[in-house]
Amino acid sequence: MLFGVSADIGIDLGTASVLVYIKGKGVVLKEPSVVAFDRNTNEIKAIGEEARLMIGRTPGHIVAVRPLREGVISDYTITEKMLKYFIQKAVGKRTFRKPRICVCVPSEVTEVERKAVENATYAAGAREVFIIEEPVAAAIGAGIDIAKPCGNMIVDIGGGTTDVAVISLGGTVVSESIKTAGDNFDDAIVRYMRKKHNLLIGERTAEEIKIKIGTCYKREEELTIDVRGRNLVTGLPKTITCTSSETLEALRESTAKIVDAVHNVLEKTPPELAADISDRGIVLTGGGALLHGLEELLEERTGISTMTAEDPMTAVAVGTGKYIEFLSGSKED
Repeated sequence: MLFGVSADIGIDLGTASVLVYIKGKGVVLKEPSVVAFDRNTNEIKAIGEEARLMIGRTPGHIVAVRPLREGVISDYTITEKMLKYFIQKAVGKRTFRKPRICVCVPSEVTEVERKAVENATYAAGAREVFIIEEPVAAAIGAGIDIAKPCGNMIVDIGGGTTDVAVISLGGTVVSESIKTAGDNFDDAIVRYMRKKHNLLIGERTAEEIKIKIGTCYKREEELTIDVRGRNLVTGLPKTITCTSSETLEALRESTAKIVDAVHNVLEKTPPELAADISDRGIVLTGGGALLHGLEELLEERTGISTMTAEDPMTAVAVGTGKYIEFLSGSKED
């Protein structure tokens, strides 16, 4: 990077991971939003992937925490330090001017939550801060021209929140944000294992099950995975075989909430835009969109064709970065 040149940065500040997009370079950083720190000294031990590996494996005085819960900041100081670390890692220390940063937030955050994100970003070293709603960023990142006067429906399933929105003329017409997303899928698998097999597993194991064999629609062929955990009856380690139809059962309730949210938004959508959506279909973005069977489930329940964005994990980060390019372009005009 040239001296004195400031970067335009887009940040997808997610509950599960933080993605950083730099103009002209694309997504340069994707790390889990986890921070490990020493309780006694308040000293930060690790941030990102290194800290994620510590979850559930730390001694008493070191805790690995997620400073963002359900899409909003739950620990301000740690979020600020984490942001600063990721920005420096992405940009490098050679830039003199502070960057302009665009950060996304869930569509129904309160003014206080929005202000907290803005303040944390300024404190982490931003010159200017722009806030964009996640569904709008996801639509831009998925390659949809949001400036046109026609309805597009985006379902952005992150780690902590699912945002369902109908977007037209560059803004949100109807939206709903629910606190059911990827993390809830993991929790549902943990609960199911405890209830059905008397097996206690950690969230990392639950996530592995979700990624490898998880489904919310009947698979054509049954998949299995060996799961290790602690037997709640004997207290000893135990291994069982988990099948994909068990995950279908475990995830039924969580995925039903997402379908209900889509249904609610469709009910509130003006008729002209609803007609556009039935023509153009529903677009899924976010890491949760990778859950097997979501497209089929939504199609079956709504009767509207559903597709997943090309790279659902990075769509919000790319959209956030492109939004800042769009802003600077319109300023130059």
